[in-house]
Amino acid sequence: MEEIIKKAEILIDALPYIRTFCGKTLVIKYGGAAQTRDDLKESFAKDVVMLNFIGIRTVIVHGGGPKISATMEKMGKKPEFVNGQRVTDQETMDIVEMVLGGLVNKEIVSLINRHGGKAIGLSGKDGGLISAQKKLTRRATPETGTDEIVDLGLVGEVSAIDPGIIASLHASGFIPVIAPIGVGPKGETLNINADFVAAAVASSLEAEKLILLTDVPGILDKKGLIMSTLKKTQVGRLVKDGTIKGGMMPKVQACLDALDAGVKKTHIVDGRVPHCLLLEIFTKEGIGTEILA
Repeated sequence: MEEIIKKAEILIDALPYIRTFCGKTLVIKYGGAAQTRDDLKESFAKDVVMLNFIGIRTVIVHGGGPKISATMEKMGKKPEFVNGQRVTDQETMDIVEMVLGGLVNKEIVSLINRHGGKAIGLSGKDGGLISAQKKLTRRATPETGTDEIVDLGLVGEVSAIDPGIIASLHASGFIPVIAPIGVGPKGETLNINADFVAAAVASSLEAEKLILLTDVPGILDKKGLIMSTLKKTQVGRLVKDGTIKGGMMPKVQACLDALDAGVKKTHIVDGRVPHCLLLEIFTKEGIGTEILA
């Protein structure tokens, strides 16, 4: 009996959060271990389905970099990166689209549907969802140390999101699952960083939350402790002193972009924790790091 009462207490504790977020939109960037470990895939899908059953609208934007690289190597093509970004020629873009828009996207859709959800898979090419422009990056030349502009090929950045298709799917009770592929001004297909796509989608929908799943506990201080809450004004200092660096940089920038565009809260959450979404949304303590305006 005590165990049953404890379960009831858990539900009662979640009630204020259910009331707060019912009818609101959450955009979730799904990647890392949560996307590769079978047990975490299951808990993620169950979390998403539960959120939708209680009236919280969700949008999933997924990555798939390791799967792309593995597929490229199987096809005899070596992945190449500059500043952590994949160099994408036409052949690589074909593989990216096949893996992200096909294999990975449909696996996520199938998993959510198997647990009782109604997911629909999209890429940014569907319904003109993601308009993009070509992205260039800079790197220091070994000889002189000066910056040079590097052409990454068919790599893009979001120029506009058309939220109409997402709104239509939500109105019909569907869960959009989006592959981060956009369309350039000449109709070319462009590969886009999923963190920035998630931020742009959240901004276009005026989402309540942007949640980025990662393979770390959150943003750590110099002592390795999680910083549970950060203000936007604190981030610059943490970047300057090297506390925020490396792979955390694009995630933090995506959060800042979303906050600047009116998203209420952003979260960097450890996707290796089972049911991390429910723990973040329905508990006072939460997990990971939240970045606020």
